Amino acid sequence: MSSQGNLHRSLPAGEGTHAAAREQTGEGRFKKQLSLTDLTFIGLGAIFGSGWLFAASHVSAIAGPAGIVSWLIGGFAVLLLGIVYCELGAALPRAGGVVRYPVFSHGPLLGYLMGFVTLIAFSSLIAIEVVAARQYAAAWFPMLSQPGSGNPTTMGWFVQFALLCLFFRLNYSSVKTFARANNLISIFKFIVPLSVIGVLFTFFKPVNLTVHGFAPYGLSGIEMAVSAGGIIFAYLGLTPIISVASEVRNPQRTIPVALILSVLLSTLIYVLLQLAFIGSIPTDTLKSGWDGVSKAFSLPYRDIALALGVGWLAYMVVADAAISPSGCGNIYMNATPRVVYAWAKTGTFFRVFTRVDAASGIPRPAMWLTFVLAVFWTLPFPSWETLINVVSAALVLSYAVAPISVAALRRNAPEMPRPFRVGCFGIVGPVSFVIAALIVYWSGWSTVSWLLGLQIVMFVIYLAAGRFVPTRQLSLAQQVRSSLWLIAFYAVMIVLSWQGSFGGSGALAHPYDTVVVALASLGIYYWGANTGVPGHKMQLDADDQ
Repeated sequence: MSSQGNLHRSLPAGEGTHAAAREQTGEGRFKKQLSLTDLTFIGLGAIFGSGWLFAASHVSAIAGPAGIVSWLIGGFAVLLLGIVYCELGAALPRAGGVVRYPVFSHGPLLGYLMGFVTLIAFSSLIAIEVVAARQYAAAWFPMLSQPGSGNPTTMGWFVQFALLCLFFRLNYSSVKTFARANNLISIFKFIVPLSVIGVLFTFFKPVNLTVHGFAPYGLSGIEMAVSAGGIIFAYLGLTPIISVASEVRNPQRTIPVALILSVLLSTLIYVLLQLAFIGSIPTDTLKSGWDGVSKAFSLPYRDIALALGVGWLAYMVVADAAISPSGCGNIYMNATPRVVYAWAKTGTFFRVFTRVDAASGIPRPAMWLTFVLAVFWTLPFPSWETLINVVSAALVLSYAVAPISVAALRRNAPEMPRPFRVGCFGIVGPVSFVIAALIVYWSGWSTVSWLLGLQIVMFVIYLAAGRFVPTRQLSLAQQVRSSLWLIAFYAVMIVLSWQGSFGGSGALAHPYDTVVVALASLGIYYWGANTGVPGHKMQLDADDQ
C-alpha cells in the first residue's frame, strides 16, 4: 500500500477477480438507498422499542425519583459513545461496522470476539421485542400469556413466531422496502409517548419527588437503574445505524447527524416520560416506599392511565405496545444480518454469509441465520426481564471497543481522511470507555460472570483453531498481542464484580468498587489504544462500501 492515508480506499489483492466472480455467480453489492430521514428513523425506531414501555416502573423501584438522573446519565454515556462512532462511521462506512472496526484497528481476533457478543445481543433483541409486544397485547387478549407468569401460551408463542415471519419478509426484498415500513411505523409510535407525556403532566404532583427523599436508595440506586433498570437497554439503538452504513447515501455527513439526533431526541423524551410517570402516581400508593412500584404498575403507562381514569390513553398505550417493540424488532432483523455478514468478512466465520443477493442488495444467507436465531431465543427465555441485563451488557461491550479503535487508528493511520473528527478525544475517548465499563459492571455479578467468562472461552477456542483461520498479513501472535488487553479487561471485570457490591460478595464496598473499576478501565484503555495493528499491516477493504 502506498500510504496510510489511502488505507480506507485500498482494495485487497485480486479485487478485480472478486468483482468478476460476483457477476458470474449473481453475487451483488449493497445498494446506497438510505437517506438522512431513513437513518434517523432507524436510530429512533431502534431506541424506542420495549424499553420505554417497561423501564419507567423498574427505574422508579430501583432509584425512586432520582431515576430521572439515571436517564440523564444513560443519555450522556450513549451520546459520548455515539460521537465516537461518528468518526468511525464517517471515515469507514462499512456494513456491520460494529464488527469491522475492531478488525481494522486490532486484527481478526478482536473482530471475532466482537462478532460473537454482538450477534448474541442483536439476535436476542429481536426476540425480546416480539415477547414485549405479546406481553402488552395480552392485556387485550389474555389467551396469549399464562396467568401470573407472563410466559407465552402456545397461541402466544405462535403470535411471536408470526411477527418474526413478518419482519423477515419486510427485510428480505430490499433495504428500501424495510426503510419505508420503518418510517411509517416510527411516525405512529412517537404519537403515543408524546400523548402520554402531555396527559400525565396534567396529573403531576410535585410532592411525589420528595415523598421519601429524591434519592431514597442513594447513589447505588441511581447507578443500578442505569443497567438493571433497563435504561441502557432502552438507549442502545445506535449500532443499527452503523450496521447499514454501506447502504447510506452521503454517509460522511448522514451518519454523524443521524447518530447525534437520535440520542438527543430520545434523551429528551425519556426524561419527560420518567418525570411524568413519577409525578402522576397516586401519592397514597407510595406510603410503603418505591419498591412496590414495579409490581403495582407492571405495564407502567397502561396501568397508570387506568389508575387515573384515562381509559382511552390506556388503549392507545396497548395499541402502541404492539407497534413500538415490533418496529424495533424489525430494525434489528435488518441490522443483525449485516453483523453476520461483517463477522464472515473478517474470515473468522462461515464464508457463505458474505454473499449479497445481486438483485436486492440483501445478504440473504445471513438473513436466514438471523431468523433462525431469533426464533431460538423465543424458546428458552419467555419474559422481557430475563434477557435484559445480558443484552444490555453485551451491547455495551460492543460499544466499549469503539473508543479504543478510534485511538488505535489515529495512532497507526494518522493520515486516513476523517470527515468527522471527534474534538478533545484525549478526554472523550477514555471517559467514554470508562463509562461503558462501569455500565457493564453495574449489570451485576450474575450477568458479568457468564457473559465475560463465555468471551474468554471463545478466545481459547480461537487460539486452538487459530492455524486454520486465514489472517492475511497478521500472524496469530500479532493478533493475540493486539487483543490481549480485551481479555485482561474481561478477567479484571469478572474479579471485581465477584468481589464488588453489585451482586458480588461485597468485599469491595460501594463506592470504592466503582472507583476501582474506573481506574482499572482507564489503564486498560491506554493499553488497548497503544497495541493496535501496525499501520503497514492494516487491510481496510473497500469491496463492500
